[in-house]
Amino acid sequence: MYKKIALATLLLFSFNSLQADYTLKVGKRPKSRIDRMPKGVVADMKNIPQDPAFYAKQIKNFPKWKQKKLDKEFNEKYFKPWDLKKIDIPKEDFGWETRFITKKPIYRENGKIIPPYVYNKWLRNAQMHKLDRKKYKAITIRHTNVKALPTPTAFYRDPRRVGEGFPFDYNQNSALHINVPLYISHFSKDRRWAYVRASYSFGWVKISDLALVNNEFIQKFKNGRYAMTIKDNLRLYDDKKRSFSMVKLGALFPVSNDGQSYLAARRNAKGQARIHTVKAGDPNIIAKKPLPFTPENVAMLAKEFYGEPYGWGGSYECRDCSATTRDFLGAFGIFLRRNSSKQAKDGRTIKIKGLPKTVKKRTIIEKAQPFRSLLYVPGHIVLYLGEYKGEPVVMHTYWGIRKNDGTKLITGRTIITTTEPGKERADVKERSKLINTLKTIVNF
Repeated sequence: MYKKIALATLLLFSFNSLQADYTLKVGKRPKSRIDRMPKGVVADMKNIPQDPAFYAKQIKNFPKWKQKKLDKEFNEKYFKPWDLKKIDIPKEDFGWETRFITKKPIYRENGKIIPPYVYNKWLRNAQMHKLDRKKYKAITIRHTNVKALPTPTAFYRDPRRVGEGFPFDYNQNSALHINVPLYISHFSKDRRWAYVRASYSFGWVKISDLALVNNEFIQKFKNGRYAMTIKDNLRLYDDKKRSFSMVKLGALFPVSNDGQSYLAARRNAKGQARIHTVKAGDPNIIAKKPLPFTPENVAMLAKEFYGEPYGWGGSYECRDCSATTRDFLGAFGIFLRRNSSKQAKDGRTIKIKGLPKTVKKRTIIEKAQPFRSLLYVPGHIVLYLGEYKGEPVVMHTYWGIRKNDGTKLITGRTIITTTEPGKERADVKERSKLINTLKTIVNF
């Protein structure tokens, strides 16, 4: 149980002590039950090139001035939570979790309904009537999950239904990298959780995974020189050589004044953030942002995502479709928000809904930019890679392909396909094919 923190007093302390005791090294994601999920295979995964380098030769010029402009906008959005005076969550998004658990039954993974007395306890713990009472600034000190409600308990729709149950835990709202600026609205009743707004998501984060910052800390951390991890599943080790955090591809680190090391936040015993320096064990695991948009770089980065299991909301230290697109484009200075519907509005859109299949494919090839355009259908978003034998090719973290009987062929990982994965199968539902449901091209 956390003691009540005298936060107003904490903010008077100095936050800027600098200590060199972190090392960033190549690591591995620990295997978990997510790795035991079905991994269906379709013909595209055998018949078209699966190496992103094959398509990288098709990239078009990304003007440096445009990339620099987008990167500047990225930084502004990334640090925006430190400028907030109140929660700015859109009205239509605010309170979705309360509506979700009260309007229809929610279930445990074993299929038992979670009774009202249980979820009402969660709602009381959330204390949403105390919104914006604290207005503190903070930062994540490790890779962490964002929950819809202040509880570690998973909840589902009826697991007996197709497309529900594990891994679709609706309490798993998102995941945040280390070093993510936060605005804290208020705390849970049990003092274990903080209701936060990050640049691309909002919800409940464990207090132990964040630290408070003040203006002095912000000035030193927000220094205008940033790098981003370009290898996945790294590990951050402390001065005692203990693994302190998983670090996924796409985590941002300010560059230290020496130009050779990086900065990270660490929490002291009083809940304050301290700046620590980070040495990279391998210079090729992190690069100054934005990463040059070259065939070598886009191929190298895309390959890091390939084959990763589907992790709903960033669960099990994996990614879903929108986390993949966000982390890939982020290294090139392009900011994306949390989910597919928001990302579809983050760039310049071209409508393709309703076009005949052949016209839609031709439009994608003509109008989309390899490795920096997204294709959107409600509930799913993909990265356009280029063409192969007249077919648009995409990389996406894909749960599965709808079949005629309503079930899905679960692919459950990041794959490279055409816009008609499973077209060789008689049991795939024609109307639900990706090409027939795609609505927009999103260009940057």
